[in-house]
Amino acid sequence: MKVYVVVPTYNESDNIVALMEKILAQRDNIHVLVVDDNSPDGTGEIAARMSSDNPRIHVLRRSGKMGLGSAYCDGFRVALRDGADFIIEMDADFSHDPATIPALLAATDKYDVVVGSRYLNGVSVVNWPIRRLMLSYFASVYTRFVTGLALRDCTSGFKCFRRRVIESVDLDTIRSDGYSFQIEMNYRCVERGFRVGEIPIIFIDRHAGSSKMSKKIVREAVLMVWKLKLGSLVKKLTRKGGRHAA
Repeated sequence: MKVYVVVPTYNESDNIVALMEKILAQRDNIHVLVVDDNSPDGTGEIAARMSSDNPRIHVLRRSGKMGLGSAYCDGFRVALRDGADFIIEMDADFSHDPATIPALLAATDKYDVVVGSRYLNGVSVVNWPIRRLMLSYFASVYTRFVTGLALRDCTSGFKCFRRRVIESVDLDTIRSDGYSFQIEMNYRCVERGFRVGEIPIIFIDRHAGSSKMSKKIVREAVLMVWKLKLGSLVKKLTRKGGRHAA
């Protein structure tokens, strides 16, 4: 069983060495794939040096800052190409604890997609400003209301996918970023009939560096949920119309 942990990076030089060491320490079958968007602080160079000494570290270096969603899609493609059986996505800033990776993998006995949830058992978030916490929490409430997703944490970026799930999603059609990338992936997986479930995690605000959150990312998420819902309704009506015509 080969596990790939995909970690997008942009200016994470303060975190990347310790993070990769802790991820690899979880299990001998775990590989780390760093997808770096040409970080000015040298994150890509640090990861590349580590990869030259460790065959379980891989680096995909991109030409510039192209967004979180495309970074994950590019990373997923590499993981599939390299024969990964399970693909995990996580942040590079230690807000996601690498020690939780075994629990994510264990839950794949029950689910095809496992979401590390901050809101499954109340609120498990440490050191976030109340405004940021409320934005995240109510983004999930809003998403559940519009799309019908049965997840407490619709925007979590700590997840484990079985290989067949990623293979079934047309990554070329994914255009969203940030919050909305997580929402869209959840929706596509449920839409295809996969079992999507949650396990509780404790989310701790980043150790170093700065947040990549922006107003543009929030606006994109607000619109994305309606695009997903309307797109799903159009598909249903099209299928129904096709059956009636037949």
